[in-house]
Amino acid sequence: MAWDTEGTKRKILDAAMTEFARFGPDGTTQERIAKLAGVNKERVYNYFGDKRTLFSAVLCSELAKVALALPITSFAVEDIGDYAGRAYDYHLDNPELSRLLRWEGLTFDDEVPDEEQRREYYGYKIQAVADGQREGKVTQAIEADHLAFLVLSLAGWWSAVPQVARMLTGPLSMKEHDRRRASVIGAARRLAYAP
Repeated sequence: MAWDTEGTKRKILDAAMTEFARFGPDGTTQERIAKLAGVNKERVYNYFGDKRTLFSAVLCSELAKVALALPITSFAVEDIGDYAGRAYDYHLDNPELSRLLRWEGLTFDDEVPDEEQRREYYGYKIQAVADGQREGKVTQAIEADHLAFLVLSLAGWWSAVPQVARMLTGPLSMKEHDRRRASVIGAARRLAYAP
């Protein structure tokens, strides 16, 4: 019987995502990740190397998922508010991504692994804003890179600090979810509004 290498790697990445999101790279062990994945620890090392390399692989995998789920080409033709609403939904359904990004910020003092590749990925978002600015659909009062960052912050911060959201706006019910989502969409549109 052949060994399912890709399936095993996926199990390891899923287990590592769960552990890293919960405990961070320094707070978990590859032994715990292996146990959760149902493999031996040596297999984790063989496929991914050390813990920091595994953490980077997990983050890269999660960022690839969000890129596929939230494609964007240009805010000259796409509504920035709708995009912000979809990003809000994604982060609500996948709060681990925000946790992983916060752990990354706490773990790496300087440049993060795969930073150049990630800059390119974020560059598409900046370009989408710049396209909207060039076409007069998005304000030029805020530079494209800052506006892209602000829209992502609006969408993701609810899931990044759910306890603060709960204290400020109450528990997350369907009604509150709709209210938060509408606020994200409205705030993104107001930020980007080009008179």
